[in-house]
Amino acid sequence: MARTDFGPPHYSTLIPDIIKENYGKWLYHEQIRPGVLKHVSETGAELYTVRVGSPRLASIDFIREICEIADKYSKGHLRFTSRHNIEFLLDDKEMVEPLLEELARRGLPVGGTGHSVSNIVHTQGWVHCHSAATDASGLVKSLMDGLYDYFVENKLPNMVRIAVACCLNMCGAVHCSDIAIVGIHRKPPRIDHEKLHKVCEIPSVIQSCPTGAIKPNPKLKSVEVNPDKCMYCGNCYTVCPAMPIADPENDGVAIFVGGKVSNARTAPKFSRLAIPYLPNNPPRWTETVEAVKHLLEVYAENALPGERYGEWIERIGWERFFKLTGLPFTEKHIDDFIFAPTTFRTTTQFNW
Repeated sequence: MARTDFGPPHYSTLIPDIIKENYGKWLYHEQIRPGVLKHVSETGAELYTVRVGSPRLASIDFIREICEIADKYSKGHLRFTSRHNIEFLLDDKEMVEPLLEELARRGLPVGGTGHSVSNIVHTQGWVHCHSAATDASGLVKSLMDGLYDYFVENKLPNMVRIAVACCLNMCGAVHCSDIAIVGIHRKPPRIDHEKLHKVCEIPSVIQSCPTGAIKPNPKLKSVEVNPDKCMYCGNCYTVCPAMPIADPENDGVAIFVGGKVSNARTAPKFSRLAIPYLPNNPPRWTETVEAVKHLLEVYAENALPGERYGEWIERIGWERFFKLTGLPFTEKHIDDFIFAPTTFRTTTQFNW
């Protein structure tokens, strides 16, 4: 294929020779220990994958460090997973243990495979996003510090995928994760009427609202927001900087549980609300970390081997889930979205 300046290079130019030679011939893979996988080809070739936890936002120094490790142990081959893990790809079994020892010396955790918590996929947070209701990188760092043992060991009934989205626009996998943390605004945007007509196109502002909560205010040459219709998504602020929605006192996070992308055994599931609100308390987000650890521990103690979080809840029922976790069930858990009747539980066995 001719080389051009457009787009990334073709993936076939970047993968290890062992993968090229055995493309489409892999028979199975197995976990040797948490964080180490062995893939076996029908030709007898073996590829070893060592998974390392990594921050999503990486410094140049850190990237150079892991590239040096790859050059030394895996012939320069590594990759980043969609959950921000680093994977070193080795075709020499004898290099696996020296690599693990090197990673341990450098303080890089190995794990995230099998029945464990993998690295947390997350959105931009305060470092980049203008509509964030919470941070992403700081919150994820705090969570993974608290869940470290669940990353490096296999002591859960099944894999647990955790995601963080810093606002309701959810540019992460929060809608279908075992445990999901979503940043939430709780008040409508504040309108700077003096500035709005100077910096914003009023028709665009009105059209940006998914619930039709914004209407023109000709008297002020501005707009007004119907608080009963506002869903606090921040879309209006995206097109109009005169409508900021961030609020350090009222913004926080909500926690959802029970989602999954996999269609193994049962169909994919959307996450459901478990905890409506927890406060933003940087830099360690103590309440959120404790809540997630509690949800994980209750699942580990009560689920059957092989059950994902949502499968466990479906087996025992949501009523029992709230009882086991000690979470209060409130009016916040009742879906009042306009199309909610299609998701209501209407069975007579529903206890609330």
